[in-house]
Amino acid sequence: MAALLATLCRRACGLRAVRLHLAASAALPPLRRPRSEPAGFLRPLSFSAAELVRAAPGALQPYLRLMRLHQPAGTWLLYLPCTWSIGLAAEPGCLPDWHMLSLFGVGAVLMRGAGCTINDMWDRDYDKKVVRTASRPLAAGDISTFQSFVFLGGQLSLALCVLLCLNYYSIVLGAASLSLVITYPLMKRITYWPQLVLGLTFNWGALLGWSAIKGSCEWSVCLPLYLAGVMWTLVYDTIYAHQDKRDDIIIGVKSTALHFKEATKQWLSGFSLAMLLSLCVSGMNCNQTFPYYSAVAAVGAHLAHQIYTLDIDKPEDCWKKFASNRTVGVLLFTGIVLGNLWKKKDSKKVEEPLENR
Repeated sequence: MAALLATLCRRACGLRAVRLHLAASAALPPLRRPRSEPAGFLRPLSFSAAELVRAAPGALQPYLRLMRLHQPAGTWLLYLPCTWSIGLAAEPGCLPDWHMLSLFGVGAVLMRGAGCTINDMWDRDYDKKVVRTASRPLAAGDISTFQSFVFLGGQLSLALCVLLCLNYYSIVLGAASLSLVITYPLMKRITYWPQLVLGLTFNWGALLGWSAIKGSCEWSVCLPLYLAGVMWTLVYDTIYAHQDKRDDIIIGVKSTALHFKEATKQWLSGFSLAMLLSLCVSGMNCNQTFPYYSAVAAVGAHLAHQIYTLDIDKPEDCWKKFASNRTVGVLLFTGIVLGNLWKKKDSKKVEEPLENR
């Protein structure tokens, strides 16, 4: 009997040891996949701007980051007013000129890059003192001031080539914006309204797009559109400026975020209302139709949601709201295109009764 009990105990202990070994094995992290992946295995590809910049050769990366190719939100915000103007200038019932849209897209990348280069050349000493901007190539010492100056010359030369593809009126009009591009970065040292100067700079395409199609500006359409863009910039760049307001106070840089303080949402609401009214005036002066005004209403709803849910004391929320303004611009462009196509339907409705008489 004693021998039987001893045997049973040994077996029980053996089973318990096996259970403990299995439990411990389950708790361990899974073994890493060997370097040689099985045939047919594909790694997921990422085509985000940041990933593409990281995949570029090391010597090229500081220049791509200097022109902010890894952060395309700003390029979209520069490009979209151009698309609005090109879309409004299209013939009734026609799509926008895709050649011009492509040309202005290239120009937006180059001019946004040039603007960022100028900004970083002016602000390299300030950028070193701000956590968010300390890693910028000039502030971090990845490239020299001379190298960035040469790079700026290359960007402006390519942008000039794009501009020379337009008519003479547009060449002169486009060249006139260069003074704003150069002086904008200085405004934060002088006034609490640098966002206004940025608006005047970033929305120049609202004038240039129309003149590139028509040969000159129709001011009753272009000026309200330009004003709408300026008001829009005051909204999104004030939100953007709230990210850095603590650092701006320390280093002595001004912004509308510091000027408006806790009244920011009231100011943003006023700018949004002015934007919507200007868009309506511009639409009426070029005989826009129902889809256009529906898009303007959608833009208003988007802006209202942005402002209502904005937390000006959370930098991550400010960035999220700022970046969402690309949706605002795309909504309006879509409404312009559909509204222009709708004009063809309206003209048919007018012509049919006359043909039946």
